[in-house]
Amino acid sequence: MSEFLQQLVNGLSLGSMYALIALGYTMVYGVLRFINFAHSDVFMVGAFIGFYVAPQIQHFIPTAPIFGGVIVLLISMCVCALLGVIIERLAYKPLRERSKLTVLITAIGVSLLLEYGGQKVFGPSPKYFELLPSSKIHVGTLVLGTNQIIVFILAPILLLVLRFIVMRTKIGTAMRALSFNAQAASLVGINNDVVISFTFAIGSALAAAGGILYAQNYPKIEPLMGILPGLKAFVAAVLGGIGNIPGAAFGGLLIGVVETLVAGTRFSTYRDAIAFAILIGILLFKPSGLLGKSQVEKV
Repeated sequence: MSEFLQQLVNGLSLGSMYALIALGYTMVYGVLRFINFAHSDVFMVGAFIGFYVAPQIQHFIPTAPIFGGVIVLLISMCVCALLGVIIERLAYKPLRERSKLTVLITAIGVSLLLEYGGQKVFGPSPKYFELLPSSKIHVGTLVLGTNQIIVFILAPILLLVLRFIVMRTKIGTAMRALSFNAQAASLVGINNDVVISFTFAIGSALAAAGGILYAQNYPKIEPLMGILPGLKAFVAAVLGGIGNIPGAAFGGLLIGVVETLVAGTRFSTYRDAIAFAILIGILLFKPSGLLGKSQVEKV
């Protein structure tokens, strides 16, 4: 039982990071009805921004590492939010009236540009990045890393802030209206361009936070680091119900727990394959996702 609980804690920590990435996928899909495959590479850029900014911040604030870490996180989130807006304006906005396949191919192209552009800018070699020093805390038979505790504190805060923005603010109301009917939203005075840019900004900011937390738990970063976590986060979004924010968070936690539990068995070599097996299963038996609802489209 103690081993199961330990693996459960590890899985929830990993799943929280998947959830932060999955939220970006599900928000963009909810508004524009397409998958932004470049989102996982924004996650990578967020980690590298933290890598380069952290030494500068720690130089000016050497006696308050936690405060400095929060500043690094906020800077990374702001820069990636700006990057998300730039990607949307330059790559996706001109294609809004085109077919979804055209936009999808463009998203894959932007993803490859960020990955191999990252190799040119940041270098292909892996780099060690740990924002805050980690240590172990024993709670009964459980062993918790301070990096896991940071994830358990920060991820729910970010999810609650997102929930508040979407459900309790004017821009959140506009996002939900645009998701429901873009044409009707524009007719009642909503600026669709602003809402879409804001959606990309907030999704990219969450991806940056996920990148910083991921690097804190797995402190080796390189330009292709976003591929596998991004695919698993996409699976999490589909599992929970693509376009459903609570579903994306739930799917991320579930994928993280299942992956970690499998890693603790003799089938550990299949830990990466299990996420894609879940994707196949959910598409076969419940395509709308666990928390999603089936929708009828008029043709």
